[in-house]
Amino acid sequence: MTLSRVRVGGAALNQIPLDWTGNRRRIEEATSLAKKQGVQVLCLPELCLTGYGCEDAFHAEWVAAQALDSLLALAPATQGMAVAMGLPLLHQGRLYNTVALVVNGQVAALAAKKVLAGAGVYYEPRWFSPWPAGKTTRIQLPTGPVPLGDVRVNLGELQVAFEICEEAWGRDLTQGGWRPAFPQEQPPDSKGQAPSPQGHAPSPQNDGLPDVILNPSASCFALGKHHTVENIVVEGSRQSRGAYVFANLLGNEAGRLIFDGTVLVASGGKLTARGPSFSFQPVTLTTAWVDVRANRLERRRLGYPEEPESAKDGQGSPRPWVLQLPALPESPDIPAPAPAPAPEPHEAFARAVALGLWDTLRKTKSGGYAVSLSGGVDSAAVAVLAALSLKLALAELGAQGVAQALEHLPDLPNLLAAHPGSPALVNRLLTTVYQSTENSSPTTRAAAAGVAQFLGTRHLEWDVGRITSEYRALAEQALGRPLAWQGDDLALQNIQARVRSPGLWLLANLEGRLVLATSNRSEAATGYCTMDGDTSGGLAPIAGVGKTFLREWLAWMETSAPAPLGPVPPLAAVNRQAPTAELRPPAAGQTDEADLMPYPVLDAIEQSAIRHRMSPRQAWERLLTHPPAGFAPTPRQAADWVARFYRLWSASQWKRERLAPSFHLDEENVDPKTWCRFPILSAGFAQELEELRKQIET
Repeated sequence: MTLSRVRVGGAALNQIPLDWTGNRRRIEEATSLAKKQGVQVLCLPELCLTGYGCEDAFHAEWVAAQALDSLLALAPATQGMAVAMGLPLLHQGRLYNTVALVVNGQVAALAAKKVLAGAGVYYEPRWFSPWPAGKTTRIQLPTGPVPLGDVRVNLGELQVAFEICEEAWGRDLTQGGWRPAFPQEQPPDSKGQAPSPQGHAPSPQNDGLPDVILNPSASCFALGKHHTVENIVVEGSRQSRGAYVFANLLGNEAGRLIFDGTVLVASGGKLTARGPSFSFQPVTLTTAWVDVRANRLERRRLGYPEEPESAKDGQGSPRPWVLQLPALPESPDIPAPAPAPAPEPHEAFARAVALGLWDTLRKTKSGGYAVSLSGGVDSAAVAVLAALSLKLALAELGAQGVAQALEHLPDLPNLLAAHPGSPALVNRLLTTVYQSTENSSPTTRAAAAGVAQFLGTRHLEWDVGRITSEYRALAEQALGRPLAWQGDDLALQNIQARVRSPGLWLLANLEGRLVLATSNRSEAATGYCTMDGDTSGGLAPIAGVGKTFLREWLAWMETSAPAPLGPVPPLAAVNRQAPTAELRPPAAGQTDEADLMPYPVLDAIEQSAIRHRMSPRQAWERLLTHPPAGFAPTPRQAADWVARFYRLWSASQWKRERLAPSFHLDEENVDPKTWCRFPILSAGFAQELEELRKQIET
């Protein structure tokens, strides 16, 4: 009987690096859910057995050995189906990023990643070796010999191929895999002999091309990236005229990268299923029916080439090595859901950071969050995101699920039983503190109080002016002179910001809370932040986005925020203010943009300098020809802004080296531990800025 359709699935997993027991448990849960849904072929994320973010722990041989043990322990759970799961594999002294296809309880094949992700936030070439395209060998596992490399697998009439994450992004640059390219080596059989080509030929009902392409991925979140991913998946299915299953990791797995957990299924060039994004569940499953017969008819109609007859009979160029396996059981006729919509950018940002915060809270076993709420944009954004993380968790997991996820907090079950709504949870787990000095205004105090009251935080107010004065007196006594704003401006500003840190840390230590830093990417790029002041914290949730986006997002949250938080009207008091550090006397009228430059201009120059790697002169020319909306700078004004940015960037690298861990949220960031490395000591673009000065004067 000719195969007509197959039920495929992809599962998103919220894994933890080196959490062997927990990672296996979540894989078992995904497999069990898939069986209940009648899934015949299931795709799990890249490196899901170890966790993707093991970093240099991948260099340890025992990690690969433990991953293999986990794979073999999980194999019995795959009875009646085929499951692809990722793991590192040590072979002949090299470590490979592989995907094991486990069928009916047995490891059937291991596909090795050919194109490694080594740009931006990815460092795979540091740990793994790329597998040569078209090459296949055989390795000996405790359960027997298994093919390794550039493999395809026949499950009866159904042929399955692999494209592991980055291989899809560099699809036009690669060879082998599911395209009509042929390997140069055939694996020996279990006795070390060359295989019989006839023994591995495609089914008579199969044209030799893959019916299903599995893409186990670890593709981190970035604003707007989901469109690109969807296009890659749909185009993969169009090019192959088959089905394409993309399964991504979920959540804040290792500390900096957030994975949206999206599962996509496309067939014949059309998207047929999209799973939920940013789920707080540890496992989500997305399924779809694939019309195999229709795809094969379309390949025939379009004249897609079959495998060469010379390859089938062992003559001429060798064909892709194919492992022949028994057919899978039929799947019950269970309807598959329609594709879920992708969130728009403002909502995607909110849900991504909220999920990242939630995972940090539960994985660090912290007692809650602590935020220094100044009444300005940055701290208000952090407080709103922290509250949103708790409200989303409760809405999706329920009281029992939240208590289970935060089982290190023994008081939560009784609290949530007595007060099942989110206000009690937010009040218990989020503390905000307004810390005033003589330079603080009633406006920011009222704004902070209004936001805190709406969110339901435990809100405190205390004055740190006396502590600031005592530090000032100590310095004056040591120096033998009074301090004055005219000559000691920067030092007098910074001491106010720094004295706000110890009290918040004391409170956090007493209650086991996680201190959230409030600095953003624009401030980090220019060093417009006080080290051990607003940069102080164990996590910097918004350091991956610029001030311009944050202001737009906070305005959106004021009127359009989605459930369960809903619009936050008190943000109006924050949004109508000009951003200010409030560290100079009120009469000075201090604003951030007067100290630096307009934030849209700053962010535009940062994009030129950091994302596009432009010189000062190139950034200047781009600012003149493509200024931000509403700006038309003169050549001299543009040059002044560009020079200020490059000088500040160079002088503040030491600050970026010390920033708290931050989330990667955009196509670029300024975190030297992930995306953008820069020397702490440099010439500061002196020659380049001098050339720009001369250009202006001529």
